[in-house]
Amino acid sequence: MVKGLPAVLIEAFSAAPLGGNGAAVVLLQKPAPAIWMQRLAGRLRQSETAFLLARDRGWDLRWFTPSMEVPLCGHATLAATLALHHWQRLPPDGATTFHTRSGPLRVGLLGLSKPGEAQKAHLAQLELPCFHLEPRAAPQPLVSLLSERVQQAPERFWHSPLGYQVVLLQPSAPMDRLAGLGADLSGAARQGLVLMQALSEGHNPEARVAGERADYQVRFFAPGLGIDEDPVTGSAHALVAPYWMEHWQRPRVVGWQCSDRPGGMVCEASSSGMIRLTGTGHLLWEGTLWAEPERSWEHSAAEKDWGLACGP
Repeated sequence: MVKGLPAVLIEAFSAAPLGGNGAAVVLLQKPAPAIWMQRLAGRLRQSETAFLLARDRGWDLRWFTPSMEVPLCGHATLAATLALHHWQRLPPDGATTFHTRSGPLRVGLLGLSKPGEAQKAHLAQLELPCFHLEPRAAPQPLVSLLSERVQQAPERFWHSPLGYQVVLLQPSAPMDRLAGLGADLSGAARQGLVLMQALSEGHNPEARVAGERADYQVRFFAPGLGIDEDPVTGSAHALVAPYWMEHWQRPRVVGWQCSDRPGGMVCEASSSGMIRLTGTGHLLWEGTLWAEPERSWEHSAAEKDWGLACGP
């Protein structure tokens, strides 16, 4: 008998409805095949869909875009944390560990009141891996494309082990002229392009997180992952925050993402060597999915698949 699966849509890194980056979160009762999770993510059409499965001392967590599984996703991790609180699986001010393809990720809740309080935005923290930026010469097609769009040449260019390319734009570059850039990207930039710039006093006054003015802003494009532009990208901020911390000689910076559904987060250096992100999330809807894995897919390969993905 089909019992249905709990599911929610949480707008991560947003304090109000219809902002930030939406992530669907599905609570599984048993391991599911990757092909089934991918088909469901394709139907839900969020930038990422997160799948949670309980285990001893934590949860297994996997993330899927509409077209592929990804090894790391910050906003869907924040969404999964808040979903557990909503389902009364994580108490206020509680913490847990997600076991993922990028290793164990520690998450926690801040300043929450009652479980299931959907009308309020809540704060959560997560720690993501910190990858080193490798200086490179910028590909000429990308330099030409960006120079044409913002009428200024990029200042610096990096590659990262995460597969993202990172470009520093001048503070005066008009980031609002970059809408639709994903369709024009080619080569490695299609797998993830982070464009960033410093924010000065009075530049983009809406760029505030929990009352604090943002220090820098980014846009993120990844058409190769099935995401033309990601509204707010935790993994991108975890990647570039160390650059801004070093730039300003501070252990803590505030990042903003100026997409059509903007949002931001506080970024701090953690004693674990990771980057701690703090942000809000808003529950938009909850429901039940009447689409469990087909009987023909329920075999030992699914168990093995989860074990390989999430580690010991």
